[in-house]
Amino acid sequence: MTLIGLLFSILLPAMAQQPPRLVTDFTNDWRFASGDYPAAKDKAFSDAGWRTLNLPHDWSIEGQFSEHHLTTTQGGALPTGIGWYRKTFTLPATATGKRVYVEFDGIYRHSEVWINGHSLGTRASGYSSFRYDVTPYLTSGPQVLAVRVDNSAQPNTRWYSGSGIYRNVRLVLTSDVAIDQWGTFVSTPVVSEKKATVKLQLTLRKTSAAPERVSVRTRLLNPQGKLVAEQEQKNNLLKDSVTALPVPVQLIVASPLLWSVEQPDLYALVTELYTERGLVDRDTTQFGIRTFRFDAATGFSLNGKPTKIHGVCLHHDLGALGAAVNVRAMQRQLELLKNMGCNAIRTAHNLPAPEFLDLCDRMGFLVMDEAFDMWKKKKSKRDYGLDWDQWHRIDLETMVKRDRNHPSIILWSIGNEIREQFDSTGITIARELAGIVKALDPTRPVTSALTENVPGKNFIYQSGALDVLGFNYKHTAYPDFPKLFPNIPVLASETGSSLQTRGHYDMPSDSVRMWGKPKGDFTEGNPDWTASAYDNEAAYWGSTHEQTWKVVKKYPHIAGLFVWTGFDYLGEPHPYPWPARSSYFGILDLAGFPKDVYYLYQSEWTNQPVLHVFPHWNWTKGKPVDVWAYYNQADEVELYLNEKSVGVRRKTGDDLHVMWRVPFEAGTLKAVSRKNGQVVQIREIRTAGKAAKIELLADRTAISADGKDLAYITVRVLDEAGNLVPDATHLINFDLAGPATIAGVDNGYQASLEPFKASYRRAYNGLCLAIVQATETSGTVRLRAVSEGLQSAEIIIETKK
Repeated sequence: MTLIGLLFSILLPAMAQQPPRLVTDFTNDWRFASGDYPAAKDKAFSDAGWRTLNLPHDWSIEGQFSEHHLTTTQGGALPTGIGWYRKTFTLPATATGKRVYVEFDGIYRHSEVWINGHSLGTRASGYSSFRYDVTPYLTSGPQVLAVRVDNSAQPNTRWYSGSGIYRNVRLVLTSDVAIDQWGTFVSTPVVSEKKATVKLQLTLRKTSAAPERVSVRTRLLNPQGKLVAEQEQKNNLLKDSVTALPVPVQLIVASPLLWSVEQPDLYALVTELYTERGLVDRDTTQFGIRTFRFDAATGFSLNGKPTKIHGVCLHHDLGALGAAVNVRAMQRQLELLKNMGCNAIRTAHNLPAPEFLDLCDRMGFLVMDEAFDMWKKKKSKRDYGLDWDQWHRIDLETMVKRDRNHPSIILWSIGNEIREQFDSTGITIARELAGIVKALDPTRPVTSALTENVPGKNFIYQSGALDVLGFNYKHTAYPDFPKLFPNIPVLASETGSSLQTRGHYDMPSDSVRMWGKPKGDFTEGNPDWTASAYDNEAAYWGSTHEQTWKVVKKYPHIAGLFVWTGFDYLGEPHPYPWPARSSYFGILDLAGFPKDVYYLYQSEWTNQPVLHVFPHWNWTKGKPVDVWAYYNQADEVELYLNEKSVGVRRKTGDDLHVMWRVPFEAGTLKAVSRKNGQVVQIREIRTAGKAAKIELLADRTAISADGKDLAYITVRVLDEAGNLVPDATHLINFDLAGPATIAGVDNGYQASLEPFKASYRRAYNGLCLAIVQATETSGTVRLRAVSEGLQSAEIIIETKK
């Protein structure tokens, strides 16, 4: 046994009792008050009258929609302002002799943090992660952490941002010699079916004055937790406060399990530091072994397999929960997208929560990790452009160092629709940003989402800084890209901006409507602020879903696309003004209910049999109704009305749906898909009668009693026969008993002004949603839904430790 190995075996029992690094969740029992309280930074300040809450927290989502907030219409017409947070805590006994850090994953925005009255620093970006060393300012007895958050300068964003400490917080205790924050960088420079090389570059931090000699032990565990390789490096001399080890650790893995979207296997690298005092730090880094390539002619490949990127763009809000991070809420979003056939996410247009990237690693999503929506030239009056000079390098370095071990990430995006692409400043800044990225991670390509696709007019392209070109919209130019941009890979980085309201249908549906840019009073649209759920409406700059996917599907040189957007999001309610307050672009609505176009992608992007027929079948007698069907794995679809054939339709050319125009007659509409004359699937839609009862459906009936886990309860308004009533708008009241709370309610309607934090919700087109959040107590939760004139319903959720 080696000396390090012997030392490890001797110290193992003590290590189990006293970890060399202690990471503590720091989200419980904060005090919060809205408004400005300058004296709250002082330790002696009394916050006894403040509200007690747990983080993550978004105070904007708790407010009321109001025209008084119309300076933030693009941001959702919810209140912003200034808020203060304070936490009083006692250090654990294990803190003796340790360095103590507080880590924030994100605060929106312009934050300043104090410990015991001492300012630790400020941060401008609302999306960047950071930490402070609080050790020099600790005192005996209780400690007081205070945070001022200033989101009062409006408008500072083009979508809903949320306000407050809306991501997670940790207290971290380390020795005076430790692995630096984000100090591990794992890469796999050589990958084949037979073996893979795993390379670890390590950066250490030393806070002691004297030089230290450090030995490093690295163990590699496969996805089943079995040790597959290990290495020791002895007597590394640390002189400076931050030292990158000159010789990277290299390990060989035989017959590696490759990370992919179908099989997202994750390895773990356990790194331990030893000084003459023994074990001083241990860190575990999860990563994946995989290889990928962008090619100008053939698009994208993963582990040598050609793979079309079936992506969506996502903002960071979680619907009724706002911007406050919740792992289950993000997981539900990704589950719904995975079921649709989506395999990639673009984090539009900022650093996501680190937990989101963890989920993408585990669930098998490719990621374009995006840093900025603007550079120095701002898009809103008070946005990040004002902070650019001071903060852009720090924030970009943070993104790369924090996120570079995630196997899901295949692209670093340095910007979205940046205005500097139209003048020579784009050349200088693009080269600077790409240089920052490459210095920290030379293993991944750099891109930017561009709007100008004329080479001579696009200065970011002319900079030569981009490894992959991302273009937003203008899908008719895609076939010409090999001539316009020879020998450089191309991606459709943002597509669509198609407009739909779930369950609303305008006819006729066989012509495309492009919504113009509103000027003054908007008069083009519907009086109820709806858009048709047929895929035939789009913003003036965009296209329908079918129009773009047909082109991307056809041409192999287009690596794939990212649809704008996967979900509706708060803010940017194009094309309507107030009282519309959320977007119409999503494939799923804000509550997570699929719009009909969801099944277009499912029919194209998955191997599961699909036959989706719409719209509903409640109309005026004799009215011509356009019936659409999305289908796959079949040659044809035959439609029947009350058992009489309306006709057979087959997709021709590059069509992605079929259509019938049918005079309405109450009864049953039935679609039958066939292949070679054999029935593949049957779908029926029945005319619904009068609303009679409520149905409750939970995505999960058992959740964790951890104070964070969620159950999403779909509320359906049905007739006596169990048919969804497609125009039901009943007010549903919720009564909850047991160890849980109602975290939010929603119905997906873009112009609903009901609050998200409530015990009631009006159904929209027959549906609404209640989100139940567990407490930290196990037990039985009963949610009851009641509405006047309807039979009530009850559902039971078990919460377990």
